[in-house]
Amino acid sequence: MALSFCGNDDETAYSVEKGVLKNGCFVDALNLVPHVFLLFITFPILFIGWGSQSSKVQIHHNTWLHFPGHNLRWILTFSLLFVHVCEFAEGIVSNKMMATNHLHFYIPAFMGFVAATTSVVYYHNIETSNFPKLLLVLFIYWVLAFITKSIKLWKYTELDVGPQHLRFCITALLVILYGLLMAVEINVIRVRKYVFFANPQKVKPPEDLQDLGVRFLQPFVNLLSKATYWWMNPLIIGAHKRPIELKKIGKLPIAMRALTNYLKLKDAYEDQRVKDPTRAPSIWRSMYRAFGRAILLSSTFRYLADLLGFAGPLCISGIVKHMNELHSGVYFMSSSKLLQNPSVLAVLLFLALILQRTFLQASYYVTIETGINMRGALLAMIYNKILRLSTSNMSMGEMTLGQINNLVAIETNQLMWFLFLCPNLWAMPVQIVMGVILLYYLLDWSALIGASVIVLLAPIQYLIATKLADTQKSTLEHSTDRLKKTTEILKGIKLLKLYAWEKIFCDSVEETRGKELACLRTFAFYTSMSIFMNAAIPIAAVLATFSVHHFTDKTGPSPSEAFAALALFHILVTPLFLLSTVVRFAVKALVSVQKLGEFLQSDEIGDDSWRNGDICVPLDIGKKHPGQTKAINRKKPVWYQMDNYEQPSRRPLRPSETEDVAVKVTNGFFTWGSNLSTLSDINTRIHTGQLTMIVGQVGCGKSSLLLAMLGEMQTNEGRVHWSNLCPPSCFFPPRCTSKNRYSVAYAAQKSWLLNATVEDNITFGSPFSKQRYKAVIDACSLQPDIDLLPFGDQTEIGERGINLSGGQRQRICVARALYQNTNIVFLDDPFSALDIHLSDHLMQEGILKFLQDDKRTVVLVTHKLQYLIHADWIIAMKDGSILREGTLKDIQTHDVELYDHWKTLMNRQDQDLEKRKTLRRAFYSREAKNQMDDEDEEEEVEEEDDDNFSTTTNRRSKIPWKVCWCYLSSGGFFMVLLMVSCKLLKHSVIVAIDYWLADWTSSKTNQSQQDSYHLSVFIALCAAGITLCLITSLTVEFLGVSAATNLHHNLLNKIIHAHIRFFDITPLGQILNRFSADTNIIDQHIPPTLESLTRSTLLCLSAIGVISAITPVFIIALVPLAVAFYFIQKYFRVASKDLQDLDDSTQLPLLCHFSETAEGLTTIRAFRHEARFKQRMLELTDTNNTAYLFLSAANRWLEVRTDYLGAMIVLTAAGASIWTSHSGLDVSLVGLGLTYALTVTNYLNWVVRNLADLEVQMSAVKKVDSFLSTESENYEGSVESSQVPDDWPKNGEIMIQDLCVRYDPSLKPVLKHVNAYIEPGQKVGICGRTGSGKSSLSLAFFNMVDIFDGKIVIDGIDICKLPLQMLRSRLSIILQDPVLFSGSIRFNLDPERTCTDDRLWEALEIAQLKNMVKALPGGLDGVVTEGGENFSVGQRQLFCLARAFVRKSSILIMDEATASIDMATENILQKVVMTAFADRTVVTIAHRVHTILTADLVIVMKRGNILEYDKPETLLEQEDGMFASFVRADM
Repeated sequence: MALSFCGNDDETAYSVEKGVLKNGCFVDALNLVPHVFLLFITFPILFIGWGSQSSKVQIHHNTWLHFPGHNLRWILTFSLLFVHVCEFAEGIVSNKMMATNHLHFYIPAFMGFVAATTSVVYYHNIETSNFPKLLLVLFIYWVLAFITKSIKLWKYTELDVGPQHLRFCITALLVILYGLLMAVEINVIRVRKYVFFANPQKVKPPEDLQDLGVRFLQPFVNLLSKATYWWMNPLIIGAHKRPIELKKIGKLPIAMRALTNYLKLKDAYEDQRVKDPTRAPSIWRSMYRAFGRAILLSSTFRYLADLLGFAGPLCISGIVKHMNELHSGVYFMSSSKLLQNPSVLAVLLFLALILQRTFLQASYYVTIETGINMRGALLAMIYNKILRLSTSNMSMGEMTLGQINNLVAIETNQLMWFLFLCPNLWAMPVQIVMGVILLYYLLDWSALIGASVIVLLAPIQYLIATKLADTQKSTLEHSTDRLKKTTEILKGIKLLKLYAWEKIFCDSVEETRGKELACLRTFAFYTSMSIFMNAAIPIAAVLATFSVHHFTDKTGPSPSEAFAALALFHILVTPLFLLSTVVRFAVKALVSVQKLGEFLQSDEIGDDSWRNGDICVPLDIGKKHPGQTKAINRKKPVWYQMDNYEQPSRRPLRPSETEDVAVKVTNGFFTWGSNLSTLSDINTRIHTGQLTMIVGQVGCGKSSLLLAMLGEMQTNEGRVHWSNLCPPSCFFPPRCTSKNRYSVAYAAQKSWLLNATVEDNITFGSPFSKQRYKAVIDACSLQPDIDLLPFGDQTEIGERGINLSGGQRQRICVARALYQNTNIVFLDDPFSALDIHLSDHLMQEGILKFLQDDKRTVVLVTHKLQYLIHADWIIAMKDGSILREGTLKDIQTHDVELYDHWKTLMNRQDQDLEKRKTLRRAFYSREAKNQMDDEDEEEEVEEEDDDNFSTTTNRRSKIPWKVCWCYLSSGGFFMVLLMVSCKLLKHSVIVAIDYWLADWTSSKTNQSQQDSYHLSVFIALCAAGITLCLITSLTVEFLGVSAATNLHHNLLNKIIHAHIRFFDITPLGQILNRFSADTNIIDQHIPPTLESLTRSTLLCLSAIGVISAITPVFIIALVPLAVAFYFIQKYFRVASKDLQDLDDSTQLPLLCHFSETAEGLTTIRAFRHEARFKQRMLELTDTNNTAYLFLSAANRWLEVRTDYLGAMIVLTAAGASIWTSHSGLDVSLVGLGLTYALTVTNYLNWVVRNLADLEVQMSAVKKVDSFLSTESENYEGSVESSQVPDDWPKNGEIMIQDLCVRYDPSLKPVLKHVNAYIEPGQKVGICGRTGSGKSSLSLAFFNMVDIFDGKIVIDGIDICKLPLQMLRSRLSIILQDPVLFSGSIRFNLDPERTCTDDRLWEALEIAQLKNMVKALPGGLDGVVTEGGENFSVGQRQLFCLARAFVRKSSILIMDEATASIDMATENILQKVVMTAFADRTVVTIAHRVHTILTADLVIVMKRGNILEYDKPETLLEQEDGMFASFVRADM
């Protein structure tokens, strides 16, 4: 019997004469009983019980209801498994020593291992089904196992087998573990009382899991799933089928929500304030108190991982050392013997790697989660502070929007990153010290020389890191500058093309780009130095160590020492390289905390108790009011009649009737933060239910008075009192309660919109009532505007309302104030951006009818004095104090001078409103309808374009080889070739160095000349390696710079020379993104990613190559590992890309919300909507945090898997070498192979991570590339420029023959067969409805549109044949929207620098601007800010006129140039055109018909055809003519 349980050595093996327990074999057999018992009982339960109900049926939350001691049980079970493995190994080794096979040495161990595995599977299933009664089986098992093992231990002690024997130690350990597991089981019974107790405890799952929206399960799953991120599998694998969306990632668990963490942080912060009110609370201490425990936990994991990391080199040294020793042993093996067995060491190495990686990932995960929690808390803290910031801080510029945005976007992220790297700060020194000690133990003093090389070169790393940071700053400045210029070009592209100035502006951008590229080159140089140091330091250290060792110790290191040392040097470099980064982040974090501290200490507005007289505010003011929305009833209900009965007419109330005052200011002196009072000696009242108007000159303090009442200004003395009684006229209390007492509807002077739909902007968080909403929209005459928007009132208004005109934005703000259900409405100059018709309509319908009918108290600041007749009370202000107040009648009698002054102003403003209004209305609706028709066509085309774009971006990801090639080829073929060859050479040399070391250590003889030959080759190889490191790092970075240079240059030229149609159908933001975000990625992110990717890939490949070369058997094991790796990276890349997109797309709304809030502070506070905005902020933060958490969990998922694969590679490599060692494999080569296998574990996940990053970054190249295929305009004409006279066009004669024009070959023509003749010097007016083709005609003169039939002949030359540059530089135009560029006034008038100063002054004088420009500092070199914001619209239009005059062209085209200016400026313009341009041909496209009544010829257009064509007098005589009807409407 070859296999017998007790062996066949002698007959005593099965005898029990001396007593049953005296037979060791029987005791071992007894140990089998518990294991068999467990397997028999649990298998049926597992297969029957869980076969029927698959785990998917269970409700989501039951799954993670942990029993007490859950984690401890998992840890103990894993320890148990490990000890069983040791027992098994010991049994097998001991068995080899015996004459015959003794199965009882290892069979119980094997069965124990199976039983332990079963126990944990069984436990997990019981836990998921929440059925604790079945745990009794496990309890019985632990008890039985404990008893049987104890008997064995007791027998050993009797036989004097002690701790020096391995088997005794193992048995003792098993007894302890079984005992502990028994205790855990008893504890479950004690807590859950599921057996032996009358009433078992009912347990509810955690609150988060009752809510099925929570999908982030890391805190709830079991320990194994936690450690390996198993619960992420469905998400990551599912991403391959359909993209991950926000719905899929659900909500955050409660403990991770921003609110929870904010409360933690705030308590810690406030506690410090309470303890020591004099000192500012320390943010560091608050953060430590709120999040310290998690950081400690993470650091513990980190220490464990670092200590386990040293197991690698030690095991390698052991394996190499004991590889060829033969074993002879006894029945009981000694403890140290086990650790001399290469196979055992290989398994230990594998387990150590697995554990080390698991701990490391756990440490990362905990810090990242803490970092995210902390960022959420800080954002909430900053937001709460923003809502309480004093307005003066914002307006006096102490706190700019930019600063606040930086706090949100940069400082909180800096802190978060610092937290991620935080455990490194204290883990690294320990790691370095341990490493040096081990090196010393292996190689004596020579090792310290090598270590000192590493330590001495570390400060240089830090120096390079600081230099990099500085260079990045200056790069950022230049790129901001370049972006500003590019934005200006794109906004004024039409003007640039019309004036043929593309080249001038293009060169200015290229110049800035040149500076930016110079910085980028420096940046590339430092980056490559950093990479070079990283690669070269270990080579240098190894070189120094072995050279010194050669001279100090003649025998030289053995292979086992040499390769352990090599592995240790690799371990040591990482912390030293990271240290510089960590230190840099620590410094940044200190600065960030300082900024945060200053911000949190800045001034706040006063307490809110003023708003509501003397009673305190009930707690629910922040919440939405339960009050029903009040519909407006046009038929007056009962109480209106009662009101009217009490108050027969709307009579002015005498100030004595105080109970009817809504707001009362007594003796008020208010300031904007300086000590000077902005408003002084204010005593006034706002009467309930009346219309109060505040008038006065610009800057006299009207808006300030409103803000002072709202409590936004600092009060020096006096007080503001708000009444909180119902208006006395109210007999029906419900009517009062339905209005929110504590909020004021306020429309600020500078309109402020949310990044939301039009409807959301108007309802602003109030319940939606259709009737009321409709009434408000009609009152503000928004309906026509809404009809023009692509999705009506569901159109998203872009950030800061970019896609609306000023007037539309202002009316939406007023509509918001009207819609709110408040007693008091403050309107700050609501008419400023509206034309006369709109403002009249708003006054009549909105203020007088809608608000006054509703008996709301209205305070209106205005410049339009004609509305004073409607006011119940007037407050006239001057220089920050009240000049007069009273009714119009009072002022008429008491202050005749003021009244007369008003009257003269009013006559100027007000001309026979009614007649104009009715005509205007008819005209307006018709115009809107026609406009709709034209707009529709445009819309359709635009939408199609958008769709195409979005579908292409959504394709699931294959690696974009084509795009990579596009990127590399932009870098230049020579560079690519150089890079590839250098990379391959470098890695070959590195392998050669290590191979030479193996050869040297294994051929250690005492021939010194042989040794010195080895040494010299070694030095030469190392030198070559270091040089190649330098060259490769430089080539990659500079390849990146040259690619970036070429891509940007081509992009800019393509865009600036594109057809104007391109800019109509491509959103400006999209083009700008190519120049900002995408260019930034190409400049700074792709090169390092590319470098890292190629390096890690080549390292892995060279390692696998070396192992395969040494032990070819390894290749067989490699196949399944490669397949596993392929699938892991394939799934991860897709999921990672989706999560990355989610993270980016959720970050934007969060940042926008912060900047919106900071801009609209006064409005939010006036409306009392702070709570709603806080809620929104918390939601946005949580959404972004969820995406980020999932992204980091996905990264952990990948790393755990690739690390385990790496560990498998080490195990197979070790196994293969042990297996083939009998065939006489060189020991030193085994060391080499294992050292390389260890490096693979570090680099595998970098390959995948970099691949995923590169894929995301390459999309930037793809987007830029898609714009490079844009068609350019044809700048070459068919006529040689020498054939055109220099003074063409001399006369300005224009012939239009059968002209047909379209914007694009795919669109309908906009002008159809137009014929006209304009004599030299004629003044021609063109009019027509919107969309009739007026502007298209003006563009046709410049050949900006597609002239596909007919021609325009100017002074005898067909313009289509001329080169574009020449044609456009000889004509001039004034556009409807004035465009100015930032720079000097001189640059704006004459960018080409061709004119003398006198000529420029003459032009300014003609445009009536000379005096103004003279008064500016710098005169002609005075500054123009971006978009000319420092001049009024009228002044800007006059500058454009001057610009047209500077270009002495005989043809001037004015495209609705007077549409956006006031009467006075318009009159100036008309005069100038008549005098200064008397001898030139002027074509005016008119918006207001009366501007062309004096023209020589009028052309009326309709739908792309000429309808009427004659002198204006002749046309006016035709009563039913189009022109006549226009003139009537415009009177």
